[in-house]
Amino acid sequence: MNAPVLLCLGWAVLATGFSGVALARLLRVRRGGSFMGARSAQGLRGTTGMSTLRSTEQSAAVLRAQPARSHLHSEDVLAPRDEEPPTEDLRPQSAKSPLHPEEALALRSQDVPVESPRTTPSVLLLRPVDAPTPRELENLALPIEYAGALEQVVVSPYRPRLAPGVRWLPSDPLTPNRKVGHLLYALETLPTEGRVVLSVDADVAVTGALVEGLVAPLVRGAALSTAAPTPVDVRDGAGRAMAGLLRYTHHSFLALHAMSAGAKAVCGKALGLSPEAMESLKSLADHIGEDLELSKRLHARGLDVALSDAPAVVPLGDIGAWEVPLSRFTRWMRVLASHRPALYPTVPLLFTPTVPLVLLAALLGSPVLSLAVVSLVGVRALLALRLAVLGAPRAAGVHDASLGHALTDWLLGEMLLLTAFVISLGRQGMVTWRGRTYALLPGGRMVRVSPELTGGPG
Repeated sequence: MNAPVLLCLGWAVLATGFSGVALARLLRVRRGGSFMGARSAQGLRGTTGMSTLRSTEQSAAVLRAQPARSHLHSEDVLAPRDEEPPTEDLRPQSAKSPLHPEEALALRSQDVPVESPRTTPSVLLLRPVDAPTPRELENLALPIEYAGALEQVVVSPYRPRLAPGVRWLPSDPLTPNRKVGHLLYALETLPTEGRVVLSVDADVAVTGALVEGLVAPLVRGAALSTAAPTPVDVRDGAGRAMAGLLRYTHHSFLALHAMSAGAKAVCGKALGLSPEAMESLKSLADHIGEDLELSKRLHARGLDVALSDAPAVVPLGDIGAWEVPLSRFTRWMRVLASHRPALYPTVPLLFTPTVPLVLLAALLGSPVLSLAVVSLVGVRALLALRLAVLGAPRAAGVHDASLGHALTDWLLGEMLLLTAFVISLGRQGMVTWRGRTYALLPGGRMVRVSPELTGGPG
């Protein structure tokens, strides 16, 4: 075999092994659980026992320790219940002995603190948005079935049409990252003490399962929780490519979470914010890819980032022009180069190698290379099917694609990401976002480029 065949064969084997490891890890994951080592329902419903009660009290103490904001509508905040802490037994270990059944029955009739079931945390759900589309207005109007108290607040410059029970907080930040600006203003204005704070983009159709999935890791002590974006209601080729990339390839956040080494991959579309995360967010108002930087900073402090068991369902509808997904993922590639420069070259090597290797195998005509590429396609197809099963939304009324789409759309997703990667090579270190052009510094920090250098205003 000549050198080009050997190089391509090594590339195919490396990519196949990468996919095989991801598939093996995802096969150990049960649908609806075990991404975080425990079911989210255990964090929210009906468990008892002193060890469980202590965990609840510690989580509540962390929330109560946060400095109180201005108490606008503070009557909506649920006050923590008064509970007597468990009494510690100070006798030597040798003096402790199991109670006789009759003694236990006698104690049960006395005034002794008893274990009480967990309560469902109160939630403040923030929905930052600038100019909501008709689809996003539909998402904001969806009812959310959550067992606890939930206040949903839309944070935007102008008051949109909102469903009854949904509040509006006017916000028009001057920060480069307007989403972070909206969140910081809301956190300064609204009462957060005693409540779990969630931030979910307007293009996400929030369900009670998503709320529970984001809340549960925070109750268990995680500093940040996130959910895998799951596009549904796909109607055209551009939408299928987006859905294929985010659901059936290595760029799926289920796969990214399984394969992450170091700071976990985070999608900012749906976040659960601990007091530590909210504090770290204050310094990210001039960053793009604030979710990546937030995860990195929390990981550096030894804090946990967890993935929700429930996905963040994103109805797509008609995307139309291919320019929409291309511009979005081209910007994402440049952000990745700014945040994780060592991972940037792995996009063509490990995340999108299939099409280049198929073309090279056909060009070089090597039977061994062709067999290796067939093996790669087979493993990636199995990975797509496994991701389709794990990430299938279970919400009622969600129009989802069949498993058959996973067998084809993963390749469309790879082609989309590979094209975005190639385009991103042209203007390294520059990104156009929300009509303005910025230079990217390490860590995703944005510096506005003067209008003279961009050919016009913004």
